[in-house]
Amino acid sequence: MLGQGGHVALARLSLLLLLWREATLIEVPQDPKIQQDMKQPPTIIKQSGKDYIVDPRDNIIIECEAKGNPVPTFSWRRNGKFFNIGKDPRVTMRKRSGTLEIGFRSGGRPVDYEGEYQCFAANDFGMAMTNKILLRVSKAPLWPKEVLEPVVVTEGSPLVLPCNPPPGLPPPFTFWMNSAMIPIPQDKRVSMGLNGDLYFSNVIGQDAHTDYSCNARFPFTHTIQQKNPFTLKVQNKEPYNDTSYNATDPYGGRKVVETTPTFLTPSGTESSKMVLRDEQLLLECIAAGLPTPTIKWFKKGGDLPGHKVKFDKFNKTLKIVSVSEEDAGAYVCMANNRLGSIRHTIYVEVKAAPYWLDKPTDLVLSPDENGRLVCRANGNPKPTIQWLINGQPIETSPPNPSTQVLGDTIIFRSVQMGSSAVYQCNASNQHGYLLANAFVSVLDMRPRMLGPKNQLIKVVENNRTFLDCPFFGSPLPELRWFKNGQGSGLDGGQYRVYINGTLEIKKARAEDEGTYTCVASSILGKAENQVRLQVKEPTRIVRAPEHESVTRGSTVSFSCKVKSDPSLPVTVTWTKDDKFLYFGWRLKKDDDSLTINNVNEGDEGTYTCTVKSEIDQDSASARLTVLDRSDPPTDLELSDPAARSIRLTWIPGNEHRSPITEFLVQFEENRWEPGRWQNLSTYPGDLNSVILQLAPFVNYQFRVIAINSVGQSKPSNPSLRYKTSGAAPDAIPRGLRGWGSKNDNMEITWEPLLDLERNGPNLHYNVWWRQKDTGEEWSNVTTEGTKHVVQNTETYVPYEIKIQARNDFGPGPESNVVNGYSGEDKPTDAPKDLRVSKVNSTEVNVHWKSVDPSSVLGEFKEYRLYYWRESSLVPGLSVRMENKTKGFYSTMPEPSATLTDLVPYSKYKMVMVAANNRFEGPPSNLVEFTTKEGVPDAPRFFRINRRSFDTLYLEWDKPLEPNGNLIGYQLKYQTVNGSKVVQSHLQAFLPNATHFTLRMPDRSVHYKFFLSALTQVGTGEVYAEESPHFANEAYIDQVDIATQGWFIGLMCAIALIILILLIVCFIKRSRGGKYPVRDKKDLPLDPVDHKDQDGSFDYHSDEDNKPLQGSQTSLDGNVKESDDSLVDYGEGGDGQFNEDGSFIGQYTVKKDKDETEGNESSEATSPVNAIYSLA
Repeated sequence: MLGQGGHVALARLSLLLLLWREATLIEVPQDPKIQQDMKQPPTIIKQSGKDYIVDPRDNIIIECEAKGNPVPTFSWRRNGKFFNIGKDPRVTMRKRSGTLEIGFRSGGRPVDYEGEYQCFAANDFGMAMTNKILLRVSKAPLWPKEVLEPVVVTEGSPLVLPCNPPPGLPPPFTFWMNSAMIPIPQDKRVSMGLNGDLYFSNVIGQDAHTDYSCNARFPFTHTIQQKNPFTLKVQNKEPYNDTSYNATDPYGGRKVVETTPTFLTPSGTESSKMVLRDEQLLLECIAAGLPTPTIKWFKKGGDLPGHKVKFDKFNKTLKIVSVSEEDAGAYVCMANNRLGSIRHTIYVEVKAAPYWLDKPTDLVLSPDENGRLVCRANGNPKPTIQWLINGQPIETSPPNPSTQVLGDTIIFRSVQMGSSAVYQCNASNQHGYLLANAFVSVLDMRPRMLGPKNQLIKVVENNRTFLDCPFFGSPLPELRWFKNGQGSGLDGGQYRVYINGTLEIKKARAEDEGTYTCVASSILGKAENQVRLQVKEPTRIVRAPEHESVTRGSTVSFSCKVKSDPSLPVTVTWTKDDKFLYFGWRLKKDDDSLTINNVNEGDEGTYTCTVKSEIDQDSASARLTVLDRSDPPTDLELSDPAARSIRLTWIPGNEHRSPITEFLVQFEENRWEPGRWQNLSTYPGDLNSVILQLAPFVNYQFRVIAINSVGQSKPSNPSLRYKTSGAAPDAIPRGLRGWGSKNDNMEITWEPLLDLERNGPNLHYNVWWRQKDTGEEWSNVTTEGTKHVVQNTETYVPYEIKIQARNDFGPGPESNVVNGYSGEDKPTDAPKDLRVSKVNSTEVNVHWKSVDPSSVLGEFKEYRLYYWRESSLVPGLSVRMENKTKGFYSTMPEPSATLTDLVPYSKYKMVMVAANNRFEGPPSNLVEFTTKEGVPDAPRFFRINRRSFDTLYLEWDKPLEPNGNLIGYQLKYQTVNGSKVVQSHLQAFLPNATHFTLRMPDRSVHYKFFLSALTQVGTGEVYAEESPHFANEAYIDQVDIATQGWFIGLMCAIALIILILLIVCFIKRSRGGKYPVRDKKDLPLDPVDHKDQDGSFDYHSDEDNKPLQGSQTSLDGNVKESDDSLVDYGEGGDGQFNEDGSFIGQYTVKKDKDETEGNESSEATSPVNAIYSLA
């Protein structure tokens, strides 16, 4: 019950907390300069534990470390009294620390220093203190000497062997062993209790030993103390037989009285146990009885906390780690065997030493600010709270009007300089205590900037941006931002200022670039800093890699095209499955892509392209899937055999990421073509068991090939062989025909059956024939071959033919009847009245009268026309006769046809015969006709040379086929600017003209030329050329230079000088003299050998108009002149015919120029080049 004063205090506390408006607490930054300048009361940073046990063999070290400004000084209390360290030579304190070191090199006992220690750290602003440290020295006492009498027990009775280890500090760990240092086996029947005793639920004869020894291990000294061993004797009513022991009957078949369960520990039906919060709860139930009882655990009023409960020692021990209040309650252990069961209830009570709910923390305040310290703790029972100031109870300290204590809270109002102190909160109950130090520091400090000066910040456009301006001061300064030193403070709209000084720009744009100034001000002064902002374009991948599926061994590329701010350098890295790639001959990287050559399965994975700049990055990934041929199928198995079928089953191989689309089944037989695998059938890829259709009389074995998008797998291993039985042939021989090889026979031929169509041994063919429509009987023959000749037939008589295959199993089906004919003879009649009409330049209509069909003496094939070009009507142009044929099929009495592709202005002859499949008849009458004049072919060649800077020299030759009388040439030329025609000109020439010089008003003008020959009929085929492009104005026409007399004389003089130099060098060399070696560029040039492909020299005449080497020449320049060439018609032109009269000359190429012509302008005009030109 609270008294009246307690009610009043609670009411006042509630009102104060309701009206309290706490100022923003100062967070002191960890800036080294601020920490150095800021005065601070002491803070304990390290101390020894409350219960401190030390090893007696070592020096004693009691830790006490603290920080503060000024550096604190340290003092100690021992057992509540001041501990004068200076009077004890064994005790020293570390420099700038309160840690004590107690040494025993000069004597002394550690036990003399046992006691309760407490450290105090003080400076000008307060005093902090540690917990009370209870120092104790570890002890490992010896086991008391005792004489143990042998323990005698009746078989089947329970037994407890006591351990009673000596009390140590800390308590020892106990275990049982025999004299051989082997642990005593523990099981459901025998186990060690929590107190160290060894419990037997029932004793058997095998338990009789003389060396049951309890051992205690002390952790600090790492020593093991051993108790004198127990001797256990087991009394048996019947002799014990070792051979009769087994695990299910430990008493060897002897009758032992069974007993109901009883508890060896704990005793009675109820007990209680107290455990502290967060400690470990151990509950134990060990029962006696025969048979050995089993132990089960329950909790009254609820379930056991399964996530926390563990069972040990064969369910005899229940363990709960880190106990909490909800673990309190009644726990029931039940022991039962087949004779009955018993229960024991353990009432668990959970108490708690004090633990923190709200631990007080250091408080830094500015002058005139408010604050509070809170110290809240809980426990069972409820702890009491005591406040101290600088180590003294707050009740005994001088009164302070700005401080008010309200239970677990201290209120500070309008604190002033000099009010700094260290407050201690002690929360305690009967199970322990908590002690916390928290200082209150009253601080005044001018505003100061903590960040780097004039910082340059680069940000990405359209991103949220933060400009930091860390600052500090006490009282807390007010911060404002300005841009470019103008305007009012930035806050609102696009900008937001946080309490820590950071300026947020919600979406950075180009216009946001500039210099930003942050100003922190308070009553003590102000400080400012500047941040320069640059807004950059984002770095991004504009063409990302795409997922790829490729076959092994191929090449794959991943794109990664990047766009970034020009002022920011970027780096592009590639990773595979988040691991960096190493580039070499297979993996190559360029600016925009990654290429992998000879892809293998190890290359499969996820490839990521990452592009980084100093302020941002972008990445994109793509998956590479490597496809490969499937592995071959395995485990081929044959089943369900039948006469002409069998089932084949297999297991598909690894698909290698490309699904199998179909399976190809192949077979091999060892009768007709052993060793040759043939395709049998294909099946869908989702099947692995099929019925194969087979042929008779074949000894098969099979294999399977898997096919996917990459290709075929390797063949599987062959199956076992399967032989089908024989049968009569099913197939009919194909290709049956009858024809005459002579005029009095008929050959009957057919294609043999395939090997798999034989169906049995001893294959023969039955062949029948008879003359058609005569009613005569069939003639027949049986043969093994594929041909039969019928002799003494009439000429070209129709026959009916049929065939049948047979073997030892019987005959096959007969074929359909096929018509055949006996042999043909020469036709006897010739076509009559052969004539022509409607003759033009290239075509003529042909007319004739047909022959009597009976005179053909065979199958009529065609009327065959023979025609040839007798001569040309162009004066002086000779031609080689070429015999040509053309066939016409017609059954009309007076047929007509059109003959095309004739040469204009020529004289032709023709004759016609009738033809069957083998022979031609007698010729018709001979007909002569002439074709009309036509348009000429293109000129034989057309060349353009530049003789000076402002003239073009054009030359050409007459057409190979003028197709009439030439009346002249027409030259059309156009000035061209790019692809646009600027101006056109037309020039006409007489038929004997072969060159033309064009004056150019502008040397840079480019021309297109179109040259054609003319006859009375019209303009012939056009030869098109363009004026050459020249690289510089120093070009001089090589043809003209080479034909100049002065140039020839100069070349001869140079050649003579070179010859003299060679002679002199040769004479000196033959005499052993020394002469200077000249550079290759000064050596005389060797003559250029012009050889044909067969190795012979090609000698050219020195004609004046002969083109230089490297310029274009006409294709007829290397054609040898035939005996009947028309020198009078063409200047040097010639034609040539094959032996059959076909024309083999080639027309001049009109638009394609030799590659050498394009290089004319690049040749220098030096004498050296001239030598090459003349060679």
